[in-house]
Amino acid sequence: MGKINARTSDHFKFSVVNNTQPAQGELSVMFAGEGKPMPGLTNGPAVHNYYLVHTVVSGRGMFEISGQRFICAKGDIFVIFPDELFTYIPDEADPWHYMWVAFKGHISEHLLLSLGITVANPIVHAEDIRSLVSLYRKIRSTFEQTPFPELADLEAEGLLRVFLKELGQHNAGKLAFNTLAIIPDIERQIKQAVRWLSYQYAQQISIEDLARSLGYHRTHLSKMFKQVTGISPMQFLLKVRMERAKELLNGEIHLSIDQVASSVGYSDALYFSKQFRKTFGLSPSEYRQQVRSQ
Repeated sequence: MGKINARTSDHFKFSVVNNTQPAQGELSVMFAGEGKPMPGLTNGPAVHNYYLVHTVVSGRGMFEISGQRFICAKGDIFVIFPDELFTYIPDEADPWHYMWVAFKGHISEHLLLSLGITVANPIVHAEDIRSLVSLYRKIRSTFEQTPFPELADLEAEGLLRVFLKELGQHNAGKLAFNTLAIIPDIERQIKQAVRWLSYQYAQQISIEDLARSLGYHRTHLSKMFKQVTGISPMQFLLKVRMERAKELLNGEIHLSIDQVASSVGYSDALYFSKQFRKTFGLSPSEYRQQVRSQ
């Protein structure tokens, strides 16, 4: 059922199997796989329309979602959420080996929220990953050889529920079964605000206008935003802009400092330079020179 198992030019190891008959109901596995990418292979920046869970089996790498960056190693599980901008990159010296499962369904968000797994808290750590590794393999084998893909989909859904239960056990300190009545609406609104700021960072953004569009007072939106993400909307916007500025300064196309500033939402290049220095300890020109001399 759509199995790919090979060593590719960008992977030491790569294997993935697809569900050819995913259901359209509560919960359904889309595909599952395993890989060890070559150093330097970057996934993203991109956006998916499904949930994707990776478990690091060995090695290290960097995972970034909605402006938050995490260094992950063996036992770390990182979750990619639909419509959230993400990037993940293997460590140059010790590239990670990970396993993954992708799923969708209208109760997916509810289940992850109940397990304490959100965009603001997308990492779970497991001291012992043997049961998770076994479940990844069982899910994959379910699809590999079956004359009845619809039955394989049912079996994989059951295994996915067991898998999510295991994640909950590893995340026991953050379970949120008793707060589901109030958290989803907050999560959805802040998710929309995060997405808007992540995509519109190059525009002249007013947090007051953003709050009004979501039906909140600015103070209330800022309080909720910090509750969910850990930082204020303006801090998040600054972080997005500064990270994008670094990418542009390090890009193949040579942009002037004025052009970089304009590209990340600053009409005043001097103010942009001050913000950049305050964030990274170097001026944009010094950063560019440092990177290109390495």
